[in-house]
Amino acid sequence: MTASKMIESGPVSTGGISHRPLFAVGAVLLGSFLANFDTRLFSVALPDLRGVYSLSFDEGAWLSTAATASQIAIAPAVAWLSTAFGLRRVLGIPSLIYAVISLLMPLAHDYSTLLVLSVIHGLMLGTFVPATLLIVFRNLPMKWWVLAIAIYSIRVGFSLNSGISLVGFYVDQIGWQWMFWQDVFIAPLMGLCVYLGTPHEPINHSVVTDADWGGMLLLGAGMAIVYAGLDQGNRLDWFGSGTVMALLCGGLLLAVGFFVNESLVRRPWADVDVILSRNIGLSLAVILLYTLTGLSNSTLAPNFLIVVGQLRPEQSGWLFLTWAILPMIILFPLSIYLIKYYDPRLTLIIGLSAFAAAGLLGTQLTHDWSLDDFIPVVLLQSVGQSFSLLPLVMIALANSDPTRATAFAAYVQVMRLGGAEIGVALMTTWLRIREQFHSNLLGQHVGSGDADVVGVLSRLTALFSSHGTGTAQARGVGTLAALVQREANTLSYIDGFWLTVLFALLGLLCVALMTASPPGPFSPKPR
Repeated sequence: MTASKMIESGPVSTGGISHRPLFAVGAVLLGSFLANFDTRLFSVALPDLRGVYSLSFDEGAWLSTAATASQIAIAPAVAWLSTAFGLRRVLGIPSLIYAVISLLMPLAHDYSTLLVLSVIHGLMLGTFVPATLLIVFRNLPMKWWVLAIAIYSIRVGFSLNSGISLVGFYVDQIGWQWMFWQDVFIAPLMGLCVYLGTPHEPINHSVVTDADWGGMLLLGAGMAIVYAGLDQGNRLDWFGSGTVMALLCGGLLLAVGFFVNESLVRRPWADVDVILSRNIGLSLAVILLYTLTGLSNSTLAPNFLIVVGQLRPEQSGWLFLTWAILPMIILFPLSIYLIKYYDPRLTLIIGLSAFAAAGLLGTQLTHDWSLDDFIPVVLLQSVGQSFSLLPLVMIALANSDPTRATAFAAYVQVMRLGGAEIGVALMTTWLRIREQFHSNLLGQHVGSGDADVVGVLSRLTALFSSHGTGTAQARGVGTLAALVQREANTLSYIDGFWLTVLFALLGLLCVALMTASPPGPFSPKPR
């Protein structure tokens, strides 16, 4: 049974239609934005947090890993938990715990306490996005679905681009603590919207009795451990580190155990058959490729401005706020219109093509690029964000079986979170390797005794001669080395943009292989 049968079978699982749909939409809005905002804020503000908590680089890296790994551990099981215990319990209780933890985190003084609080913080945060999406299908009238899913989809681009400005505002204006304390107010508000927007559901004892606890534990733990290995891999030199190898091998072993478990248990929690449909498999692949090509927006552009442009987040934040967020708001209604009246594959092609064009523009990068030079790139990235994720979700839903929605939701979370972390690890490693490669090539042309090099060093030494002849030459050599590193970094970011172009093209190839979705509630309406 596909989405065409969803009307007959009712919304996913046991929930009833909400009599207060605006509160249900509010819960979707707050929950999905809260999850992405907080994850983005933490990643952007990590250098500042290391300073205020007096953490070493290693401690900061493990703190970040623990916070995200705990999200990944819980996220695939949220759909099942919501079916068994009801959305009010799965979202309401964590929202209150999350608020308390957010209040306490800035007050922690020792690393161990901070690490424990971060893990709990991540576990609660990991429930928000999967559970709020379920509200759409279980508790909203069908006429609200496209709007709610669009809000869910646009949260990614919105949080990626606004998080940079928000970190600068908190750190410089009102205090870094408010990166956490904002959630003391927002999380309970989300819980209130859930309480008012969703009906009370009794515990489904039959589902709990037949629970595939082993499958949920194996997949969640396996994903979290693999993520920890990926996140620490670049810092610890991948296969040269016993810690990274243990994490990757251990996580993969648990993942294999999960698939074995699903083939043996009487009622598998996430049967692999659910993703064997052609369009479902291709949709999941495009979700991964969309995440990878989106690195041009989430990683390459902002990081270049920090690493090469030497700008702090608050200095570059206006670029993303003006040329990414505002166009998204304008394009938001157009995206919904195209989904309603045209094949969503066409909208998806527009989005991925925009990402490919943004990547191609990024390959023209030079060290002289300023904020204004990035405007066309960021604008195209905004178009890509606006026209990619919503049609992807609609295509996947149109081809899914609502009676197996819990299993489907689990795999969507695997691709959503796993793809993002694989992408970040891949891009970080790619940039490091390419920087070393270009630095080596450039260094071969900066030979001792070369006439051009001697001339440059003489001019640099003269510039620093007022600071003392004893240090002038050393400063000149250091400045030349910094110039070589700057160019090597610039070339590595160009290579990074080429990689995102490749991912966008592979995504377009997958879309070309998709067939038309079966008729159903998500089919385009005649104009």
